[in-house]
Amino acid sequence: MSFSRKSLGIIYAMFLILFVVAPLLVLFYFAFTNGQGQFTLSNFVGFFTDPNTLGTLFYSFTVAIVTTIVCLLLAYPTAYFLATSRIKAKTVTIMIFVMPMWINFSLRITALKEILTLIEKNLALYPFLNAVIGMTYDFLPFMILPIYTVIARLDGALREAAMDLGADGWRTFLTVTLPLSVPGIISGVSMVFLPAMTNYVVLDMLYNSTYIMGSLISSYFAAYDWHGGSMIALILLAIICLFTLLTGDDEEKNRGGALL
Repeated sequence: MSFSRKSLGIIYAMFLILFVVAPLLVLFYFAFTNGQGQFTLSNFVGFFTDPNTLGTLFYSFTVAIVTTIVCLLLAYPTAYFLATSRIKAKTVTIMIFVMPMWINFSLRITALKEILTLIEKNLALYPFLNAVIGMTYDFLPFMILPIYTVIARLDGALREAAMDLGADGWRTFLTVTLPLSVPGIISGVSMVFLPAMTNYVVLDMLYNSTYIMGSLISSYFAAYDWHGGSMIALILLAIICLFTLLTGDDEEKNRGGALL
C-alpha cells in the first residue's frame, strides 16, 4: 500500500495539531485565565512583581550562562584537537565522548553525585557549584559535537593559505578557524543554554534544593496551579523563541561570511 504526498501531509498535519497546536492552546488558555476561566493578565503581573520568581529567573540565567561558558571552554579545545589531529581512529575517539549519553540518565547523575560526595562533605554547601558541574557533565557532548563537525568540514587549504601568507599558528586560528567555526559554536550554545535553564532533575538528584525555572514550573503544577505553571512555561517559551531567532540570524550571517 503506497501513500501519496498528500496523505502523508495529512498525517503530519494531524500530528502537529494533536501534539503541538493543541497543547499550546491549552497553555495559552491557562496562562491568560484565572480560576473562574476569566481572561486576566494578573498571572504575568504577579510573576514580574514577585522578587522570588524574578530571583529564580535570574538564578536560572546565571546557571545557564556559566554552564554554557564552562562547556564552551572545555569543548572547543577538545573539538579542535579531534578535528585537526591525525588520529586514525577519530570515530572511536568521538564515540568515547558520546557513549556516556547512552547510559541511563539517573545512573550517570548518581555516579556524579557519588564522586562529588567523596570530594565534599556536604553537597548542600555548594549549590551553585554543584548545579554547574552537573549541568556541564550532562550537556558537554552537545557542545563538542557541533563544533567538531564544523571544524572537521573546514577546507584545510584556507589554513595553509594563511600560513603561506605569513600568519603563524595562533594568527591562523584567530583569523581563519575561529571565525569559520562560529556556526558550530552558536549551535552548541543553543543546545546547552536553553536546556540548562530548565533541567531541574539534575539539581534534584544532586540534593540541591536551589530552584531554577524548571523547578518553579514543576512546583506550580504539583500544587495544581495550572495557571501559574502555564504562565511561566509561556514566558520560557517566549525566551526560547527569541533566543532561537537571534542565534538563527547570526548563524545565517556567519554562513554568508564563510561563503565570501
